[in-house]
Amino acid sequence: MGDPTRPALFNIPAHRAFSDALAAGIIAQHGGDPMALAQGMILLPTNRAIRAVSDAFVRRSGGGLLLPRLVAIGDPDLGEQAGGALDPLAEGEAIPPAIAPMRRQMILARMVQQASGQPMDAAQAIKLGQALGTVLDQMQVERVPITALSDLTLSDVLSGHWQRSLDLFSILIRRWPDELARLGLIDLADRRNRLFDGLARRWAQQPPSGFVIAAGIATTAPAVAGLLRRISVLPRGSVVFAGLDHEMDEAAWEAIGPFAPDPVTGRAPPAHETHPQYALKLLLDRMSATRDDVALWRWGSEHDARAVRSRNISNAMLPPRLTSRWRDLKTADRSLGGVEALEVATPGEEAQAIAIALREAVETPGRTAALVTPDRQLATRVSAHLARWGIAADDSAGLPLSRLPPGTLLIALAQTVAERFAPVALLTLLKHPLVMHGEGRLPWLEGVRGLDLLLRGPRPPAGLGGIDLLLTEREGEDRQRALRAQTRSWWADARALLEPLEQGFASAPTFAAQLAVLREQASLLTADAIWAGVQGHAAADLFAEMEQAAGEGPQQADIRSLPTLLDHMLGGASVRPVQGGHPRIAILGLIEAQLVQADLMILGGLNEGTWPGLPSPDPWLAPRIRRELGLPGLETRIGRAAHDFASALGAPHVLITRARRGSGGPAIASRFWLRLKAMAGPQWKSADRYGALAQLLDRPARHQPSRRPAPVPPASVRPKLIPVTEVDRLKADPFAFYAKRILRLNRLDPVDADAGPAWRGTAVHEILQHWAEAGRRDPADLEARARAMFDRPDVHPLLKALWQPRLIEAVRWIAAEVAADQAAGRTILAVETDGRADIAGVTLTGKADRIDRMPDGTLAIVDYKTGKPPSAKQVKAGYSLQLGLLGLIAEKGGFPAITEPGAAGCFEYWSLAKKNDAFGYRESPVDPMGKRDKIVTSSFTALVHDWFDKIAGDYLTGTAPFDAQINPEVANYGDYDQLMRLEEWYGRDDG
Repeated sequence: MGDPTRPALFNIPAHRAFSDALAAGIIAQHGGDPMALAQGMILLPTNRAIRAVSDAFVRRSGGGLLLPRLVAIGDPDLGEQAGGALDPLAEGEAIPPAIAPMRRQMILARMVQQASGQPMDAAQAIKLGQALGTVLDQMQVERVPITALSDLTLSDVLSGHWQRSLDLFSILIRRWPDELARLGLIDLADRRNRLFDGLARRWAQQPPSGFVIAAGIATTAPAVAGLLRRISVLPRGSVVFAGLDHEMDEAAWEAIGPFAPDPVTGRAPPAHETHPQYALKLLLDRMSATRDDVALWRWGSEHDARAVRSRNISNAMLPPRLTSRWRDLKTADRSLGGVEALEVATPGEEAQAIAIALREAVETPGRTAALVTPDRQLATRVSAHLARWGIAADDSAGLPLSRLPPGTLLIALAQTVAERFAPVALLTLLKHPLVMHGEGRLPWLEGVRGLDLLLRGPRPPAGLGGIDLLLTEREGEDRQRALRAQTRSWWADARALLEPLEQGFASAPTFAAQLAVLREQASLLTADAIWAGVQGHAAADLFAEMEQAAGEGPQQADIRSLPTLLDHMLGGASVRPVQGGHPRIAILGLIEAQLVQADLMILGGLNEGTWPGLPSPDPWLAPRIRRELGLPGLETRIGRAAHDFASALGAPHVLITRARRGSGGPAIASRFWLRLKAMAGPQWKSADRYGALAQLLDRPARHQPSRRPAPVPPASVRPKLIPVTEVDRLKADPFAFYAKRILRLNRLDPVDADAGPAWRGTAVHEILQHWAEAGRRDPADLEARARAMFDRPDVHPLLKALWQPRLIEAVRWIAAEVAADQAAGRTILAVETDGRADIAGVTLTGKADRIDRMPDGTLAIVDYKTGKPPSAKQVKAGYSLQLGLLGLIAEKGGFPAITEPGAAGCFEYWSLAKKNDAFGYRESPVDPMGKRDKIVTSSFTALVHDWFDKIAGDYLTGTAPFDAQINPEVANYGDYDQLMRLEEWYGRDDG
């Protein structure tokens, strides 16, 4: 190990379990002396890798063991600092502390906001500041000097957008060192470089007394490469690579790149950064080593696969221009023995099948299994399926804080303020499980439910004042009076809790002040429960960091963008569960799976865009600029994902899975999946058994299709009073009538609903009624009443903008028509008048919009419509009988307001809809002579009487069953489709 002329470089191939093989080798070399083992140091890539290697030592030792010092070199991409054991202790090597990541992010966001020269809210500034910090880190990691920007001459080939971005980036990157100097701090990446350089110099002068091993590190940073080179030539030092491909021949190895510059153009061809071996090859180049310098690590473990697996993986991952070799491969080199593939239809089936495979592993004594996937939704589904069988599987990658209760509450608070206490946002906040957590939860929810019912329908005015207005008493609303009174008493206490939120944001223009208001309000609403537990502590720590650094952050903070900003910030922090799941089952993300191997590795979510994920775009530097500066391309992350995939393929048994369809539509198979399938050819092995079992789990033993509902209630509960508006429903869909009138089930309007036809119709009827009752018949008065209706605070501005012009033109038409009718001798007798009559053994009730006296003494029945009126064909078929039934009641003297009843000789719909480029027209289903296939006027009420006799005789006084949708072609609102289980029987032959 100590030959200074030859570096001590080793490789654990992909078919071996890295952590177990590493632990086995170190114990074999140094385990004879427990103190010698304890005096050693192992450098690992991340903190997650430390846990994997620690577990491997525990498994290998079989008892007590003094572990070597395990130190992470850190990863700026993950926000990890280098382990404290690497910090210099000698006086002359003092390195300034690194700036806190949150503080740096806020300062960069403020700089972006100030330098942009145009209005920019805090959310956009923070996102751009994060991207700026990423580029700064990459430049420092790759040791690209700031002056390199000034040496670029690409202005002729850059678009205007990229040129502006580059100009702004150049300004910011020159200002940043001054900011750091003012604070007396340096960047984390810069500190890491200095730390590694200093450590390499110190170890060159004074090697450590114990052994030093760098294991599993694939970071290509020059500082890391220099440190690894120094470790490899230490007397007791060595470097152990993970999954370096020794099976690949030299031609394929050289085809990966990087390539030498062209002697003529001076430009190097792009390397294959997406290849899984690219990072390791670049690292060896920077260590001044070659693949031939790397020896095979001699030790393995019981979790290893057959050696041929490494050759299979190497063949599958050949550079693109060499994949033609697949045609000439021998069966053993393409067979992928132990690797199976499962392709199912949906992500739900994929999760169920994976859960079955994991359960199978649990039921096999001593077998370990792990699901590795970057798809957090798939991981969550698998955990839920396993929980059905009592198997606890911790998702070690965790969940974003933005999806956990503390995060969702903070976002809900911001959303409520941003939308000025709009119904959906307000109810989301008030119903949150952390709000009023404890003994007061049930009374609180009762009050929220009352408010929920009152908020059904159009949105009230903005702010807490809008809710106050909603809860005030109104005329003609006896049905909701008790609910309003009950909710009003609860709202007084709830408003006191929410008022500081409204007032606080009214006087909180800065981002820091807004965060303070959110923190105080979250504590108040939850009695500090939001900050409790593992999730609460994570939220408290992150929020404290944000609030502490916000004073140096962006100044322009638009409240409307605050929910997006919080979702972005909280989504970047993952909370991992407290360990306690099944000891032989693991669910891992790609980072967590590094250096980990189980007997069965399930690689899930192998669709393009998921594994590998899409590279995050760089808003600052064009791809051409990144190449010229020597920065890694955006495709480098695909290469890392490829290496993770290739490493996981080395397990003894591997199951790779994908769903043909994702949440947004058809999914494309991952390039890794397609490579394996193309190379394996006829040797491709399918694991369809898991998919079949997944389908069988939810397949019932026998089918009992639902039949069309046809309840037959006794005569005693059948209504003997029916409004004219319900007769059409009874004829077309008796079950819907049964549900509404007998079961008394009424559809609730959606929260924050648009002002639909029913609301508009009610508003128009109210305007016309008050105008008619005033008795003046003044067109200007009618128009004034229509305009006043739109000035009410409960009318949505969008409705006012879109519907007011139409309504004003329509009411002008109504006023003109009324004036013309009066001039012709037609008189309005009553408006919005109630009537009833006993017909066919039941009482028929109805409200007539208007009843007029015609010049010939007959009555005219007028029905106002905001939309298109029923056609004469519908009326003739007996499905729009309202107008005729009102005429029938009038002829029987059922309207007290009509002192001199008579025959109904005119039936008109007055529609406010548009026709022939004008708003407002009359339509009638009858004609004195029955022309145009209309009903003869004189026989209309008799026809309606006959229809009603039959309907009432069948359903109200008879015993006919209330069948569901016996006339589905007739328009209905579908309020009871779910209750009648329409989708289960509609369109199926029941015979």
